Amino acid sequence: MSDETPDSLIPYDAIVQEALRAVVGRVLGEIVAAGSELPGNHHFYITFKTAAPGVSIPRSLSERFPDEMTIVLQNKFWDLKVEDDHFSVGLSFNQIPATLVVPYAAITQFVDPAVDFGLQFQATVADMAPTPTDDPDNDPGILEVEQGEGAGVAKDDGSNVVTVDFVRKK
Repeated sequence: MSDETPDSLIPYDAIVQEALRAVVGRVLGEIVAAGSELPGNHHFYITFKTAAPGVSIPRSLSERFPDEMTIVLQNKFWDLKVEDDHFSVGLSFNQIPATLVVPYAAITQFVDPAVDFGLQFQATVADMAPTPTDDPDNDPGILEVEQGEGAGVAKDDGSNVVTVDFVRKK
């Protein structure tokens, strides 16, 4: 017998990634079914690839975040719509309303800090290398979307974050 694990002919990693992204759609669907009101202290940080196919965001945001951005669904959002392969939501950026369309395949992270829950995904588009940008001194990497008092930024301590990263032995 060989000590090496053979390459799988079944794409387990892609299947698991797709299933976990479906969790995001299911959670957002639950919010829509409840009248788009987030229960309790729940709020979501959703990070996605801005240049991914199917993503639709205002040009000003894609220029500011050419690779990836994080939105916060908490107090001020509207028209949340959940489809099989994407969601759309209305948010305000510097007091300018905008509708964003985000395919689940573009999502790289989903966090609900109220219950210390998080999912982290691999990018599904191989040719989406990050665009080199200057390192902004005043940009924490998370886009704060007009929130009420008491809102905070999620800790990046990795607690209860599910990371799926399959490595194949060759």
